[in-house]
Amino acid sequence: MLRVGLTGSIGVGKSFVASVFVELGCHVLDADQTAREVVMPGTPGLKALVEAFGENILTTDGTLDRKRLGALIFADQSQRERLNHILHPFIIARQDQILNDWEAEDPNGIGIVDAALMIESGGYKRFDKLIVVHCRPEVQLERLMLRDQLSREEALRRINSQMPQEEKQKFADYLIDTSDGFELTRSRSVEIHNQLIRVSRG
Repeated sequence: MLRVGLTGSIGVGKSFVASVFVELGCHVLDADQTAREVVMPGTPGLKALVEAFGENILTTDGTLDRKRLGALIFADQSQRERLNHILHPFIIARQDQILNDWEAEDPNGIGIVDAALMIESGGYKRFDKLIVVHCRPEVQLERLMLRDQLSREEALRRINSQMPQEEKQKFADYLIDTSDGFELTRSRSVEIHNQLIRVSRG
């Protein structure tokens, strides 16, 4: 199975690209889903977070209080790094398990993991190919403000807390620019899918 990483900054249209790859018959895993799975009640991941950040990150029923944890780490780079350092090994292990299951079912298929922090965490190195989704900065800002109902300042703060888009693009085997809307993005995704099929057939 060809293993492909799909990444890009916040608000660039990565989810739309992922949905096109699903339509084209790829196996696609959203890393947010694995991130939620590894902190379910009773998991080693949640236990590790409580040890690091304290009991007050839990709700009364013992699940992770995402809002409270988010407030704790969002403004503090070192706490954010600490969180990622704790969770990434759990997330990567779970993703690899899913990829192995897909490979057993469909050895000639294409397995894609869609993750925002793949480059920052070094997780991209385990993939055969890396796709980076990007768009013009003003488009990114507008989309993020609209999507999350944020002020310009809040949206900029979120964008600036991530690795710059230009930096991410340097790691890419393939680039998808979503600046000019759905149809162009779709046709570029189809083009890349055809290239991935050729690569997977060697």
